[in-house]
Amino acid sequence: MRLTADLITGSLSYLNPLKERELDLRGHRIPAIENLGVAGPHDAIDLTDNDIQVLGNFPLSPRIRTLLLARNRIASLQPSLPNAVPGLRNLVLTGNNLGELADLDALGRFPRLTHLVLTDNPVTKKEHYRYWVLWRCPTVRFLDYQKVKDAERQKARELFGSAEAPTELASRIMGMKSKTFDVGAANGAAGGPGSKLSRLKLTDKEHKKLQEMIKKADSLEEIIRLEKALNEGRLPPGIMVDDAMEE
Repeated sequence: MRLTADLITGSLSYLNPLKERELDLRGHRIPAIENLGVAGPHDAIDLTDNDIQVLGNFPLSPRIRTLLLARNRIASLQPSLPNAVPGLRNLVLTGNNLGELADLDALGRFPRLTHLVLTDNPVTKKEHYRYWVLWRCPTVRFLDYQKVKDAERQKARELFGSAEAPTELASRIMGMKSKTFDVGAANGAAGGPGSKLSRLKLTDKEHKKLQEMIKKADSLEEIIRLEKALNEGRLPPGIMVDDAMEE
């Protein structure tokens, strides 16, 4: 189900126990965030139990303090998100698909983020996970429901250095980001025998160009455009390589 203006305006809006104006958008299988400009000012938005893959595409919402996004399929965070929601203090991302430590870097640009929950994401099993988050997110005081200790912050500085002078370990981690979606699956690996994905065959050059486009995609609209074309069994514009012209 798309997050339409009608769905938003017809959803429950109420004062939660913290006296925040909260918008309830739970459990609609929403695949992407859109149209939130019609919601009006809210302090909290509950998007738990949906199918969101990219956390982003928010209008400028300085009033929002809390976002609840447990049990979605979020694998990436839009770099511009902190600019859209600068007052965010509480972020719950339990049970999503964040896989690499560098995928969390956008979280460090929230100037007021104090409570962060990332339990049941693959990234939590990475070595140095907790220290990395504390290094990248200096304002966070509670991570995964545990209070941050000064000794942990000191250990993080020892491991990763400073923003101006990161250690070799920090630099290596910064270069390891997940792809927005699986190129192998898009090339038919995950499609059924009769699916359009299974019939989409890429040359080596087209496969390489697709990988480059995925890495450079930095907006929700671009990601959706790429996925839509692949799901329909079409090569996205800009993928086709004319061998004769290159020679």
